[in-house]
Amino acid sequence: MAKTMQRSTNRDRRRRRRGRAVSMVVFVLATFGLAWFFESQATTTIIFVRHADTDLPAVGAGGPDNATGTVGPVTTQDAVAPGDPDGVGAGDTPAAGGADRPPDPPLNARGRARAELLADFLQDIDVIASVDAIYATESQRTRQTAMPLADRLGLDVAVTDHYDYVGFMAQVLSEHKGRIVLVVTHGDAIAPLVEELHGSKNVPEVGPADYDNLYIVTVPWFAKVKTLRFRYALGWDRQYPLHAPRQRIAE
Repeated sequence: MAKTMQRSTNRDRRRRRRGRAVSMVVFVLATFGLAWFFESQATTTIIFVRHADTDLPAVGAGGPDNATGTVGPVTTQDAVAPGDPDGVGAGDTPAAGGADRPPDPPLNARGRARAELLADFLQDIDVIASVDAIYATESQRTRQTAMPLADRLGLDVAVTDHYDYVGFMAQVLSEHKGRIVLVVTHGDAIAPLVEELHGSKNVPEVGPADYDNLYIVTVPWFAKVKTLRFRYALGWDRQYPLHAPRQRIAE
């Protein structure tokens, strides 16, 4: 009788140990599963910025400039077609160009310096890493603005059509979920792209001299989309008219 009771007690102990072991395995698997789920649904951060400064040529061969009455190149602060924030032709598309205006002007000296300043601002924007992906349009002014940061981070600049608002934003959210993405684009594309992410509908119109506005849109898995606005070069034009690009230290 005593032996029978002992065997029964041992079986009960083994069952309890197996039950605890199974419960522990289930708990661990559930914990890892939840961690993976929430990590896969992490907040995606998208940074929008207009390309840096460019020059515009005189309107008409050898004639006076559009808004200044002088001859020679002027900046986009001086001559801009109505409805054309970047001053390079209707719609601000890389392929478009007004009469006597180049369709794809490069950055001028101030623009190249501003691009370096943008890289300074964004290089350490995340306490752990930095920007994970960079997008620009086909125009050289957006690619040249993006290149200083891309070079520092060892990233390629992906060239896409930013005027396909729906498709472009869907691609970014699908391929870079939970990441930080920089989009260097044209002035008239910023507000529609932000709105496509369900961000603020009150992004102001980009003026001809508005080069240092930077918009950060955070897209969480389950919460309200936030839109933040920063001035990454506030006061820089007055203090440092031509900020020299930062010299890299040879390794």
